Amino acid sequence: MKILGIDSSGLVASAAVTVDGLLVAEFTVNNKQTHSQTLLPMIDQVVIMSGIALKELDGIAVSEGPGSFTGLRIGSSTAKGMALALKKPVIPVPTLEGLAYRLACADGVICPLMDARRNQVYTGVYRFAKDGTLECVIPQTATALSEILQKINGLGEKVHYLGDGTAVYREILQKETTVTFDIAPLHLNRQSAAAVAALGALYLEQGKGVEAKEHTPVYLRQSQAERERAKRLREQSVEKEG
Repeated sequence: MKILGIDSSGLVASAAVTVDGLLVAEFTVNNKQTHSQTLLPMIDQVVIMSGIALKELDGIAVSEGPGSFTGLRIGSSTAKGMALALKKPVIPVPTLEGLAYRLACADGVICPLMDARRNQVYTGVYRFAKDGTLECVIPQTATALSEILQKINGLGEKVHYLGDGTAVYREILQKETTVTFDIAPLHLNRQSAAAVAALGALYLEQGKGVEAKEHTPVYLRQSQAERERAKRLREQSVEKEG
């Protein structure tokens, strides 16, 4: 099975090609360039270097969210455009599952943390079963860090943290985590299109691929523009009532 993986859900932009369980090519960038500048050239390069023609792909796996609103829209539109042109399925992979899959077969539980700003994180808790499958312990959500830490401490298991939120909240994690924990090293700590492609292959086998036109990103909360609009409408409503 040949899968193109795409992840632009956070600061990292990543593209990868996997073939029958083997990572053939991956291109990952973590700098201040916008994903609109980097993603398509990266995809072009991994496809060329893999030696696999686009028409040979079985599907396009994309990180569906949560994450950066702009990044998710870029990744989604890129995957949809390619899938429509190639008549291939899109395979949505929840961002936090893709992150957790980077620590495949780790003991205890895995807690991805993405900085969602406004004193919140995008997070969830996962564990790997004995057969190597990824199990969801706490579904992905946007929440205060203190809330997820309370739940993690309540589980009483070793926890592995990863994601860009670990850099932002490292001191809090060290102070408030009461169970044994570690933080993933730099080469495993951020999003990877290889993990998205690997999960995408599994999910395609499970029938989770969708037609390109059906795919939409998962944001978990409103964008800043939507929040500001809702605030203005509330204020206007109060003024009218007054």
